[in-house]
Amino acid sequence: MRVLIVENTRNTDHGQVGRALAEAEANVDVVKAFAGEALPADHRDHDAIVVFGGEQNARDDVKHPYLPRLADLMRGFGEADKAVLGICLGSQVLARAYGGENMIGAAPEFGWQAIAATEEGRRDPLILAAGTAEGGFHSFQWHDDTFSLPPGAAHLAENGAARHQAFRIGRAVYGTQFHFEAHRGVVEQWNSLFPEIAEAKRPGWIGEHHPREAPTLGERADAAGLAIARAWVALV
Repeated sequence: MRVLIVENTRNTDHGQVGRALAEAEANVDVVKAFAGEALPADHRDHDAIVVFGGEQNARDDVKHPYLPRLADLMRGFGEADKAVLGICLGSQVLARAYGGENMIGAAPEFGWQAIAATEEGRRDPLILAAGTAEGGFHSFQWHDDTFSLPPGAAHLAENGAARHQAFRIGRAVYGTQFHFEAHRGVVEQWNSLFPEIAEAKRPGWIGEHHPREAPTLGERADAAGLAIARAWVALV
């Protein structure tokens, strides 16, 4: 199994996805697209693609001219019936690739938040793995943008901040707005790297909300995130 990982920002941590790929003994090739590293021409050398998040929006082609090419590459993997995973910005680029609308600044959300499965999500292997039989799951959120559901996509998960939290196209093309890869160690790293931004997103986050929520919501999110990651890797 050879998996292409595309990073869109500095300090990208693969988190639970990295753990699940390591358990499967996957060979991983990383492209730091944000730093100008070239994307491969097509899908032929890889069995799957993972696209992580970043601070840019999915239509920021002037500052990040690789984004249209990335959207085409993700769709190329999907049309070859290969597994695709887009997380946060990755999901927004994936929605773009399949004809969805990107809505910039329309859905700010931060911290560990509840996510509910749709009726279709309750039949999906990734969403089922997250524990939705118990009424939903928690995952970490850090985004401002959202997207419309691409034509033909299955709507899998939602919440009050962003209706389209997860979708699937075909067998194994997935986009998740939420950062299920971000276990508590990743969140702590983000707190250290971006304390001012985190505080602006949710005042009192560093000293009050994070310490209180990490042992409860964070622990639940860790379990759900690893289950989702393992379920996706099983589809590669």
